[in-house]
Parts: sequence; structure tokens; C-alpha cells
Amino acid sequence: MAQMNELGFYTLAGAPESPRELLDEVRQAEQMNLGSVFVSERLSIKEAVVQSGAAGAISERMGVATGVTNHHLRHPAVTAAFAMTMHKLTEGRFCLGLGRGIALLSQAFGLRPITTAQMEDFVGLMRRLWEGESIFGHDGPAGSYPYLSLRTTASEHIPMALAAFGPNSLALGGRCFDAVVLHTFFTDETTARVAAAVKQAAEQAGRDPAAVRVWSCFATIGDHLDEHVRLKKTVGRMATYLQGYGDLLVRTNNWDPGVLERFRADPLIAGFQGGIDEVATTEQLEHIAELIPEEWLAPAATGSPAQCVEKIRGQFDLGCDGVIMHGASPDQLSPIVDEYVRTRPANIFDGLAANPGA
Repeated sequence: MAQMNELGFYTLAGAPESPRELLDEVRQAEQMNLGSVFVSERLSIKEAVVQSGAAGAISERMGVATGVTNHHLRHPAVTAAFAMTMHKLTEGRFCLGLGRGIALLSQAFGLRPITTAQMEDFVGLMRRLWEGESIFGHDGPAGSYPYLSLRTTASEHIPMALAAFGPNSLALGGRCFDAVVLHTFFTDETTARVAAAVKQAAEQAGRDPAAVRVWSCFATIGDHLDEHVRLKKTVGRMATYLQGYGDLLVRTNNWDPGVLERFRADPLIAGFQGGIDEVATTEQLEHIAELIPEEWLAPAATGSPAQCVEKIRGQFDLGCDGVIMHGASPDQLSPIVDEYVRTRPANIFDGLAANPGA
């Protein structure tokens, strides 16, 4: 069976007990012929640089992407060197994925909220450093730097991806990134609309729209998992998104903001400490499930393996070039992937590279 470069997964989904779980997950995913592994970052035991290095070292064929880190967490020279090291380590399989992050968390850490102008300026810095340029006296939205250099003669193109949500980010992704990763729980209407917006922005920037890969980040939670796990990965994950940036998600999907107001006013939610998907009990998740409409959880691959595969294939019909099966480990995805392999059409994805941004 050929490697399925149209499919990816997130390693260390949720709150793992140890980052060493990544090693077995990547090995198994490569044996399953999944195309790429995405590394999410939480500032606990899921630091992105360490995870990326481990994934790159343990794999031979899969693409590896940060999905995502925030550019203001590290000095630009550190990020550029990290990406170049990963590029060389993986022989071109690495993609640097960036995102806007959560403004309240940035503020709590004493960091400026990330703007579109900052990200665009930062991308320009990375491109110049990877091409071997030494930069003197840079003063732009991403910061002021008297001198930046990788002190190498290498000139490389390292793909970059952007986790895009709002219209400004989607347009930025289309005009200067190699790939765009959409958010989980986008409705079909939203997915089609934002995928088209990315391609249109690429075309307006004089780029080939087909050269910008759009990834659906699609919750994939089959009925073969036990009920608590399904609750955690659907209700718990949605509730955590609503905690962090509910207004943006509701606005993007054209959902009723009154539902969000009632969700936030619930005593359990109002007094909850920490991420709901990390620490909520089954009893708490069952209560929270009553606060979230079924249609808000519907944009996901659920049910039997055949039903999950049908929903995954639907993402391609909406304009996506790849699907990240989100929220589940390779072991949990195994029956779904088996069904996908059994019914996978021939030749459609032959032109896709393993690198999720290439």
C-alpha cells in the first residue's frame, strides 16, 4: 500500500502521561502508511521542538509538522535554526507550522498578542535566513534585531504552515504560507468557504492556488472507543475551545451566540479551573454535553469505521487537500484507517508529497 500523504494525525492527543508515547505512535502511524504527523504544543510536557526532533528521528518517510507553535515564544534565530536542523534531519520532510495563539495566555506570560503583521514579517525573516542571508538592522512588526544569521551557506526552502481561523489569517495563509490548517469543528459551509478564501488569496497574490495545501483538522472519534473517551474528545474538546476563543468559533460558524452565553453562565463552567478536556470527570462531561447543541459537535467523523471514512472523504469534496484525523492516536484510528485503505480510490493523491507543506 502506498503512503497516504493526504492523511495526517496529531501525536500525543489530549493530556498524555508521558511524551515517550510519541515514539510508539509515530512508529505505528508509519506502519499504517499515514502521510504526516502533526505536533501540537502545550507548555507542559508537549514542547514542540523536542517532540519534532523525536518524531523526525523515529520516522523515515512521514512528514513532520509543528501544528502549531507561536513565533513569539522563541527568538527568530532560534526558530530558524530549529527549522533548518529539522529540515536536514528529516531530509526535507519538516514543515514549520505557526499560529496566532490565545491572546489572554500571551498577556499572562508578558508577551504581546500576535498580529497578522507580525506573522507576515516573521515569515519574511525565516525565508531570508533559510536562504543564507545575514540580516542587519531589522525593525518591523516582528521585532527589532540588530543582527540575525544562521551562519551557514545553506540555501533552502522550508515549507511553512499557518493555523488559520479568521479572515485576516486565511488571507495571510494564502498569500505567503505553503499550507493552511483549518480549525476543528468547522461546519461544512464554513470549511468550503474558508478553503475557497485561502485559494482566492493565493491567486490574488500571484501564486498558484493549487500550491497552497489546505488541511482540514477533523475530529475523528469512532464508536469503537469507550463512552468516556468519546465524551472527552468531543464534548471536552469543544468545551475547551469555547473556554479559550468561543466568540471567534461561534462567529466563524454563524452559530447562535446566545448558546455560548448560556454555556459560560453555567456554574460548572464559570468556576472551572483548567482545560476541560484535560481534567473534567465523566460526570462533569455529561453535564457539559447538555450545554452544547448536537449540531455544534456534528462536524466530526463519528460512528462506525465506514461512517467515519465517509465523513473524512467529505472534507476533500469541500475543497480540502488533506485531512488531519484529530483527537485520536494511531491505535485508536486503526479500524478507521483500515476501512479507508480498503475503499481508497486509486491515483487521486499521487502528486502529494509527504511534507504537509510541500
